Amino acid sequence: MKPLLSLDGPRHEPASGNPQSIVVLLHGYGADGHDLISLAPLWARVLPQTLFVSPHAPFPCEINPMGKQWYGFEGMTPEMILAATRAAASLVDGYIDALIGETGVPASRIALAGFSQGAMMALHIAPRRRDALAGVIGFSGRLIAPELLATETITRPPILLVHGDADPVVPFESMQPAADALRAAGFDVVAEKRPNVPHAIDQVGLAMGGRFLVDAFAQPVAGPA
Repeated sequence: MKPLLSLDGPRHEPASGNPQSIVVLLHGYGADGHDLISLAPLWARVLPQTLFVSPHAPFPCEINPMGKQWYGFEGMTPEMILAATRAAASLVDGYIDALIGETGVPASRIALAGFSQGAMMALHIAPRRRDALAGVIGFSGRLIAPELLATETITRPPILLVHGDADPVVPFESMQPAADALRAAGFDVVAEKRPNVPHAIDQVGLAMGGRFLVDAFAQPVAGPA
């Protein structure tokens, strides 16, 4: 029997055979897994033996019941958001562990790619996993509780941050503090400003993400400190 809040969502299977790597796509607030799985066929051109999975967030969105959310914002203090992020992160961790058990693909061949709230989740989850992931891509997100990185970081996968400077939802100004905090905690971070791009992933950002994943799966990542 599945746990009450186990995660599930669409998949894009590798071109042939068993997957050699996995990309977990974490969607934004008010969307669902069908949103980011659309990236899979594009990245699969350079990662044909990769399994792409895009789980639905576990909760109905508070402002769009047709969509999903990893956690709520309405009436939430920063402390409440952190607690809700931790709760959702435990579900994603369980989902990743289940993928490892199902496919035999090790954590070092698994990457997280998130958009908006999904990027916030990815940036929270990856540093706190004992088995280091291959890498993290954060599109149009921000870093939750950066002050905790110094004491809570366990592993340090490489990170790519991409953010449009015309974003009206998550301000572009969120990117640099996130990059600074991650670098201060020992992460290798590339932060890319996309001129005139709103709250979206443009073709340049998409291409950067594909190259980042190819490189991340080709090299070892930093383990426990």
